[in-house]
Amino acid sequence: MDGLWGFVLLAAVLSLTPGPDDVLVVGCTVRGGGRCGLAAAAGVGLGSLAWGVATGVGLASVLSRSPAVFHGVRLAGAGYLVVLGALPLVTPLLRRARPTAPAEPVAVRVGLRGAFTAGLLSDLLNPKIGVFYLALVPQFVPVGAPVLGYSLLLCSLDIAVAMVWFALLTGLAAAALGDLRRPAVVLWSERLLGASLVGIGVTAALMG
Repeated sequence: MDGLWGFVLLAAVLSLTPGPDDVLVVGCTVRGGGRCGLAAAAGVGLGSLAWGVATGVGLASVLSRSPAVFHGVRLAGAGYLVVLGALPLVTPLLRRARPTAPAEPVAVRVGLRGAFTAGLLSDLLNPKIGVFYLALVPQFVPVGAPVLGYSLLLCSLDIAVAMVWFALLTGLAAAALGDLRRPAVVLWSERLLGASLVGIGVTAALMG
């Protein structure tokens, strides 16, 4: 049990570290409300679960031993983050180019399905999650314990901790929606969130 609590503590520290998933969840909350933020979080959780299962059955090790596959998926994920971040930056410019474009900035709306898909793809296209699980999980599997079952337990705990954090993050963002949706705040929050995703995507591509 000491190992489990140590893993939960580590998972909590990692969840509190800002990353692309946090930016995505907050961005979906601002654009579509709390339900969209939770939908994005659910997509992130499902993507992480897929990597956890892959790790448990040894599939993630294939990525760690095959640089070509790893870098291919990594670059696809980085490209996805760049596109995702560029959309709220480009859309207002396209609206201004049209004669019927609204005079004030409008948030790029997102539905539940779109938010869930964005969260899912954000994690599925990030092979570093699989490699991270592959490097971390074995250190917390007790000697003699069933490796597959215990690995899935640890991955599930990590996802559960992340979901609690995302729920809190979504709640805070949703509570501030009245202020966040003022035209000036919408404009700058869209730019900040978009630029953050683009920056994370470019950094991931260059540092791999």
